[in-house]
Amino acid sequence: MNIANRLPTSRQLLLGLFVAGSCLLATTPSRADEDADRERLAKISYELQQLRQMIDQADKNSDKTARVRFRYDWLNRDVEMIQRGIDDHLDAPRQPRAVAPLRGDYRN
Repeated sequence: MNIANRLPTSRQLLLGLFVAGSCLLATTPSRADEDADRERLAKISYELQQLRQMIDQADKNSDKTARVRFRYDWLNRDVEMIQRGIDDHLDAPRQPRAVAPLRGDYRN
């Protein structure tokens, strides 16, 4: 099998980016389900890392002499920026939840 047949096309890469972006938009934060939201964001970050590897591979195997070239470096930079934003959100300290004050005096 020819290696060019196994490499992702720019259309497949863009489709992967679209799917990852759709997943990002589908994650609606909810206070009760914060951990599940963080898991989904971590999964998206992982998928974006895999996508970046595919972009690097496609760039390495692209025709450098072509008159019109796809700018894999720009695509990789944009995906990296999205991934960094997600990772920064995941790494940010969580805000403590407000706790109702205790009464303290239990005598009548």
